[in-house]
Amino acid sequence: MKAYLFPGQGSQFVGMGKYLYKNSHSAKKLFQLSDEILGFKITSVMFEGPMDILKNTKYTQLAIYIYSVIKAKVSNYFEPDMVAGHSLGEFSALAAINVFSFEDGLQLVNQRASIMQNICESTHGGMAVVFGLEDSIIENACKNDHGIVVPSNYNSPEQLVISGEIQALRRVCSFLKKGGAKKIFILPVHGAFHSPIMKPARTKFKKIVNQIFFKDSKYPIYQNVTALPVRKSYDIKNNLVEQLTSPVKWKQSIKNMIAHGAVSFTEMGPGNILQGLIKKISKNFLSQNINP
Repeated sequence: MKAYLFPGQGSQFVGMGKYLYKNSHSAKKLFQLSDEILGFKITSVMFEGPMDILKNTKYTQLAIYIYSVIKAKVSNYFEPDMVAGHSLGEFSALAAINVFSFEDGLQLVNQRASIMQNICESTHGGMAVVFGLEDSIIENACKNDHGIVVPSNYNSPEQLVISGEIQALRRVCSFLKKGGAKKIFILPVHGAFHSPIMKPARTKFKKIVNQIFFKDSKYPIYQNVTALPVRKSYDIKNNLVEQLTSPVKWKQSIKNMIAHGAVSFTEMGPGNILQGLIKKISKNFLSQNINP
């Protein structure tokens, strides 16, 4: 069975989508439609940058969604048996398999990015990647701190991301360094994504999600919140809302996809971050990125 994966924030690069825009009439129409819906030229930010603008959450999430979905829509090779998306990538995956329309997905991502950006600007949160420690050690360190800090991305057996208040994050990172972590670095983001700090976003985003028409999925989508295959629109909606404050169970999702018959993984989006994680999770499976 073929599994297709959609990346999240951090995979963006200046120039993303430019080749498709120039060489595919169908892609060009969708890029132009994106500019019309948003009311500004997101394509200019994607194609020309600068990176300082592109890496802003407001633009990053839109750019990755647009590129990933268009890439799937115009590809002759997008024939999934199952799909998954890393954080923001869930929206790309759902649009690619027609659970909701490209246009509705763009509005969802736009609203989500705006809500998240507002919370980032009003709180002092951050994220850090921890390498080389057992999950249980990191989980206990977070639990034992008196501030808000939690595991937020179970990316691979060797990599777990934590999110929370910046002071709590630094305390836990210091503790884990002394506890034998191979490497720890603070991510260049100004928010504690997938943590309780994002709780104010849930109520607002739920109202927006409930205004969008979702279809049941033709293919199982392994959602971040449960790492289990989901098809029913009601469950998909709930999981998208819960994802804001819940950890991304990525390695669990990949392991479950393998257990359920996946024999290859194809990354549909910018960059190759997910390919690298696949190699860490299981060295026996083919992973590729369809270019451009």
